[in-house]
Formats: sequence, structure tokens, C-alpha cells
Amino acid sequence: MPLDAICTTALCAELEQAVVGGRIDKVQQPERDMLLLSLRANGKNRRLLIAAGTGNARVHLTEASFENPAEPPMFCMLLRKHLVGAHIVSLYQPSHERMLVLLLDTHDELGVDSRKQLVVEMIGRSANVILVGEDGRILDCMRRVDFAGDAMRRLLPGMIYRMPPQQEKLSFFESDPETRREKIAGADRTAPMDKWLLDRFAGLSPLICRELAYRCGGDYALLPAQMDALADTVENGEFTPCLISRDGKPLDFSFMRISQYGTAAQVESCDSFSALLDAFYTRRDKQEQQRRRGHELQRSVRTARDRLARKLAGQREELKRTETREELRRRAELVTANLYRIRRGESSLVCEDYYEPDCPEITIALDPLKTPQQNAAAMYREYNKLKGAERHLTVLVAQGEQQLEYLNSVLDELARAESEKDLADIRRELTETGVLKKQKGARPEKGRAQAPLRYVTDAGLEVLVGRSNVQNDELTTKLARRTDYWLHTQRIHGSHVILRCDGLEPDEESLIQAASIAAYYSQGREGGKIPVDYTMVRFVRKPSGALPGKVVYTDYRTILSEADEQLVKRLKKT
Repeated sequence: MPLDAICTTALCAELEQAVVGGRIDKVQQPERDMLLLSLRANGKNRRLLIAAGTGNARVHLTEASFENPAEPPMFCMLLRKHLVGAHIVSLYQPSHERMLVLLLDTHDELGVDSRKQLVVEMIGRSANVILVGEDGRILDCMRRVDFAGDAMRRLLPGMIYRMPPQQEKLSFFESDPETRREKIAGADRTAPMDKWLLDRFAGLSPLICRELAYRCGGDYALLPAQMDALADTVENGEFTPCLISRDGKPLDFSFMRISQYGTAAQVESCDSFSALLDAFYTRRDKQEQQRRRGHELQRSVRTARDRLARKLAGQREELKRTETREELRRRAELVTANLYRIRRGESSLVCEDYYEPDCPEITIALDPLKTPQQNAAAMYREYNKLKGAERHLTVLVAQGEQQLEYLNSVLDELARAESEKDLADIRRELTETGVLKKQKGARPEKGRAQAPLRYVTDAGLEVLVGRSNVQNDELTTKLARRTDYWLHTQRIHGSHVILRCDGLEPDEESLIQAASIAAYYSQGREGGKIPVDYTMVRFVRKPSGALPGKVVYTDYRTILSEADEQLVKRLKKT
């Protein structure tokens, strides 16, 4: 759920103690709708995350790590100019709205002291981050709203900043018990209680409205007492950050204990609202960001694969038609042997088929516009054409099957990519192999390819895992020693895994753990126990001209293994 007004109130009180008086040292923008402020406050280094995306707008301290783009966006550069070195004077929530404002002491372009505001609006689809100057004018905002947007409120540099329009509802924060009872007395008893509460009171989220209705059992007579208790909780600041989970996955969160889910969900208390929001959003957002980042690349590869599959199907059909060439040759020889029996202009030849033991009569179609000799020559030409086509198509089909297998392996890599750098490595590989066209004028991607993933077994043996097909080749043919062990899932796509042994025979437990890692980084991650082949690197060979990631191997053994995520996390080394 998005942060409601009451959660924002509790969060503001918590952050005020943590960040006020702090100095901003660094500004980063990992995502288009996310900022990360590194600051020093109360003798501690902290990181304040500000997000303004639809459905994930929030402000909280974070311990999570984020990957920054190679080039910072323009809004990030502007914030660095104005905010680096600034001191946070105060943090407040205007008019109990879903907003937080950071009041900052900083310097202008001439070095003169000035006071600026960083306004974070966490209001549904209108979520935004706005930098406001001392004169109340907008310096810039994360998401500009021009004249094509809401005519009542435009957000553009140079314009006076105005607060969002208030809802035409009674504010829960400003209502007294008497006013609430008058509202409840006039309520439509036939309407669902949670919907009625949501339509009449500003500041209450759908989750809290459902919780109040659940606690009342749908009885409006009990509603005033429940709302009074909620108002006392807010007024006294008695907030309990609670995370609601289902099957281990974050489902929702609140500032109070939630009982409406019963045994269908688990409710656990968190140490702080920052810890609550970090736990709720970090995992969900990382999965969503990764899906969004890789979507375009996956679509390009999938389009290339589908196009190749259609082309390959046509080539196989043509190759199948070449199987009739011997019949065509036999007919040409029968026509040649019976030239004396054919009259010019005849459309068919009836003769004995001496290729069969009992020499049955057959009918051979002829072109009446051609002479008998020309009919035979045409059949021989078609036969030779089909014979050449068979040789050519056999090569093309084999190459197409290899290319199709390669593209399927790339799709498997994309499904397992864990960061933007992984995607950049795969994108570079696809460009080098010609799957993606190199765009004219495009800047070369900065940075080198990443090192392989590294793990250490309980026995202390190092395990290396390739992140892409190109890295699989480098790992197997260059980095691995001939006496190391090479592992790969049998007959399904996956990463090359190297178990480094320093010339010694690896222990059984290390082989089992390396096989589990190989199963985890494969297409069969969710498929239970799968066969994993292992052999010494010296028995692994890359065929000449093969596509990235393609190798052949001999002298191998097979072990049944299952992907164990907890084991992989435990053995991973940075």
C-alpha cells in the first residue's frame, strides 16, 4: 500500500530525530524516480532514500545497496549543485498531507547563504520531488507537469510552488469526537462500512478502513469508540510499525497491529518505520526494476528467436522436399530411355519402370511445349538443383539450430540476470555476435565486463560461475586450470561452473555444493533434482567457430542435484 497520512506522521516523527542537523555529503539517483542522500547526522553516517514512483512513494533511512547509472540524470546533477554540503534544519509534514518537506540551509550560485526546500509529495500518481528556492519558486522537479497537465497546478522551473489541492473530505486529524459521531449518525447503513469511511474521511487508507470495519463487525454503533481509540493512538504517537506477510512475501504494512487477515497472513513488528519500509519495498522494487530493465532486451532477443524459428521451420520444410530428388532422377532416366516412343506435343509418357522388379507401367507427366529431349534435360536440371539445395540447406539448418539454441541460452541468462551490469554484459555479447545491431552514434558502454561470481565451499575450495555466454567461454578456456573441475547441467541451459582444486581430487561435499550452484544458475532452477555433469577442464573443448558458451566434453560423470538458494547465499563471497 502507499504511505497513508497517519503512517507519514509517524515516519516524520522518527526521521526528524534521525536526520535533523545532519549535513548532506552526497546525492545519487539510482532510478528515474529515486534519490539517495548520504548524510552525516548525530555522529552517524546515514542514507536517506526518497522515492516518488507510482505505488512506491516513500522517504526512509535505508541499509540497502543500489546500482547507479554510468551517467547521472540532469535532476541529480542539479541537486548535487544545490544540496551537497547543505544542512537539514527541519523536517515536517504540511497539513497532515502525504508529504514531507526538508528545510535546508545551503548556498546559492554566488556562495551566499540561502534556505531551500526539498518537497516530497507522496500522493498516488502525482508523486514528485520538487526543489524550491528561497523565494518560493521551483528550481526544478523530478517529474515536470507542463501546460498539457492539470491546469490548476503546473510544476515547472521558475513557477511559484503551490501545495496540492486538498480533498473535499473531513480530515480525520482535524475532526473531534462530536463531529465524527454526527457523521456516523447520518451514515448509509446499507453501504459497506470500509467504503463509507474511505469516502467520508481524509487521512485513512483502505487498509485502516477495513480494519475498523473488521473490529466493529460491521456494526455502526461500535464505530465511534473504535475511531476514538484510533484518534488517541495518533495523538499520543503510540505507533507500532508492522509488516504483514503471506507465504514469506511482503503483503502490506501499517502503523498499528492488523487483525483482519486472521491466519491467512503473518503480522510482525519492526524496530522502526525505516526498517519496515526497507523490508517491504527493497525486495519488491529490486525484482520490479530488474524485470523492467531486462524487458526491452528480452523482447529483442525473443523477437530474434521467433524470427529464426520461423525461418528454420521453412528451411526444414524445403529440406524435406529435396528427398523427392531421386524419384525425379529415375523419371528423367526413364524419359531418356524412351525418347523414341515420345511424340512431340504429348503431355505424358506411359512406360515400364525397370527400376522395379516386376517392371510395372507408370505414367510420367511431360511439358507438351517441349521436345522429349528438353523434358528429360529439365528433369535432370531440377534433380541437380534439389541435390545442391540439400547440401546447402543441411548446413543452414545446422547453423540455425545452433543459433536458436544460443538465443534460448541468452533468454535463460536474462531471466537470471541480477544487476544492470549483468544486462550490460549480455547486451555487449549480443552486439558482438550480431544479434543486436550497433546503433549509429551510440556511445560505447563504459566499464569492463564483470568478474565471474565467486563462491567458497565449506571445505575452502573456490567455485566460479559465469554470468554470460562470453564469460562462460573465458572462464572455461582461459581462467580455469586443466586440473580444475567443470560442471554444467545436463541437456539444459545454464552457467559454466568451475571448481578449483589446485590439482587435487575434490572432496565429495564440495562436488555436491558446486553441483547445487550449477543447478541454481540454470534453466532447471525450479525443477527439483536435475542431472549435473562434471569432468576435468582438460576434457572440455570449444569447437572451432562455435557460438559463445558452446562446448563439448568427454570423460564425465553425472550427479543428481537440486538448486538450494540458502546454500548459494551462504557460500557466496563478494
